[in-house]
Amino acid sequence: MAAQEGKVFVNGKLVGFHKDIHKLTKDLVAKRRSGKIDPHVNIALHEDTLELYVNTDSGRVQRPVIVVESGKPRVTKETIKQVKDGKLTWNDLVLQGYIEYLDAEEEDTSHIALREEDIVPKTTHLEINPMGIFSVISSMIPFLEHNLAGKTLHGAKVFKQAVGIPAANYNLRTDTESYLLYYPQRELVRTKTLDFLNTDQRPMIQNFVVAIMPYMGFNVLDSVVLNKGAVDRGLGRAAYFRNYESEETRYPGGQVDKFEIPNEEAVGHLGEDPYKKLGIDGLAELEMSVSDKDVIIGKTSPPRFLEEITEFGVIQEKRREASLFPRKGKPGVVDRVILTEGTSGARIAKVKVRSNMIPEPGDKFASKHGQKGVLGAIIPEEDMPFTESGIRPDLILNPHAIPTRMTIGHMLEMLTGKSAALGGKTIDGTPFNEDPVEDSKKILEQFGFRSDGKEAFYDGRTGRKIEGEIYTGIIAYRRLFHMVAHKLQARSRGPVQILTRQPTEGKEKEGGLRFGEMEGETLVGHGAAMLLQEKFIDDSDKVTELVCDNCGVIAVNDQIRKKRFCPMCESTSVYPVQMSYGFKLLLDELKALGIYPKMKLVDRA
Repeated sequence: MAAQEGKVFVNGKLVGFHKDIHKLTKDLVAKRRSGKIDPHVNIALHEDTLELYVNTDSGRVQRPVIVVESGKPRVTKETIKQVKDGKLTWNDLVLQGYIEYLDAEEEDTSHIALREEDIVPKTTHLEINPMGIFSVISSMIPFLEHNLAGKTLHGAKVFKQAVGIPAANYNLRTDTESYLLYYPQRELVRTKTLDFLNTDQRPMIQNFVVAIMPYMGFNVLDSVVLNKGAVDRGLGRAAYFRNYESEETRYPGGQVDKFEIPNEEAVGHLGEDPYKKLGIDGLAELEMSVSDKDVIIGKTSPPRFLEEITEFGVIQEKRREASLFPRKGKPGVVDRVILTEGTSGARIAKVKVRSNMIPEPGDKFASKHGQKGVLGAIIPEEDMPFTESGIRPDLILNPHAIPTRMTIGHMLEMLTGKSAALGGKTIDGTPFNEDPVEDSKKILEQFGFRSDGKEAFYDGRTGRKIEGEIYTGIIAYRRLFHMVAHKLQARSRGPVQILTRQPTEGKEKEGGLRFGEMEGETLVGHGAAMLLQEKFIDDSDKVTELVCDNCGVIAVNDQIRKKRFCPMCESTSVYPVQMSYGFKLLLDELKALGIYPKMKLVDRA
């Protein structure tokens, strides 16, 4: 091959040209493999542009692969024996060129074989294990190579939302929010990654018996149906912990906040009922049931301004009410009360409230394969379909969820999970290294089941046999922390903002749901003018303002003098006009900018 000139870049910066760019690349790679260049330097030649990129900068993600030379991997059985005998270490393998670290750019210009039998003449590297191409979280998904890549990524994303055992010392921790699954289990179908990470010490799944079939429309699209009997036995049950904190702040002048039950003379006293759950120290009693109307930390603050001196020359200090309540829609039981000191020496009170989160319609469940679903109904156990052996599924998944998403890994996990439960041993589902599915099929046949995972089901309501066979098995499901009780928001009337007179925003402030521009345009598209008027004006900030017929500006309604007049021309020919207060505010803001907005009145009724 004739020598070809090419550009040389180091960390993205052009440093010069070389007459034989291919020879330079080979020399640099050889020096790296012999340990003369740092093993973390990456060398990538782009053949199409003849540009050599040498990267030495920090922050590159690298992964190790076995070097292949002349169609043979450098790591042989003899090398592995030396590693086992302790004659070679991992660092020796890297420094002597058996294994190389590739970054994204060099990987792009390499030809990596998945297995040894896949090596062809142009192969440059070999995977140490095919599982190495996946991330830590992705490789926890069994039979992952049978799924669409998008669903695998989705499944990995959902991992982080699972409820489980967050930490061994969860009862001592005071995180703002945390969840705890009551009866977590080990996976029946496992991957090697689960063992490497010791996830059994932090379990976050439960093994559900799942049937794939429709159920009276309660599991249309992505929704799922749960068995009430299973829920009563603790399926998917979790605890939600919320921590509340307050401090006895010290103010200039020696005044301090105080934890106590506010007395009746305190400014803003709430009456007797809200303080019923407090002990004499002003903190909630353990295992007391509290709602968002009960005080959990009683506190008073000093007055903002000094009070007047009384006739006896004594200043009577009227303290202000400053107690703390649980958040709206998050009732529970007082789990733990901690009294400690901050860095300034001020006392800090922490109250941890525990809520029992029993699955209810609207809660979210997901398998490892991105098959997430919202609970559509909890069906009484006696109405659930059952098999010939009397097994009733814990969860019913809609068949439409499978063919559109092509999550074959989900189907394989159900089948192998069933055989694992019958055979009494876990099954390895590590991507590219899994136990043969044929072995699971043989186990099913030994126990009198069909090898394809299908079974005959009977309707729990009528007792009649359901036509056709139904695919059923056992699969790891997780309960996610998206719970309907924490998202539910409704309002009829309530507080409004002072500036715009529109409803407040947010669940905590009893806010309304925003009906925005796009929602309004859907009503325009439907021609629903009256509904548009209702949503944007009547239900929001409707106001009747007087408008001058002559000037077209907002007039004055002087209720003391019983007089209505225009502030500009002092005309009394003013008429009431219905508008949103937000529009009136806009007119005022335009006037402040020196713009004269004029309204023309047409119908002067």
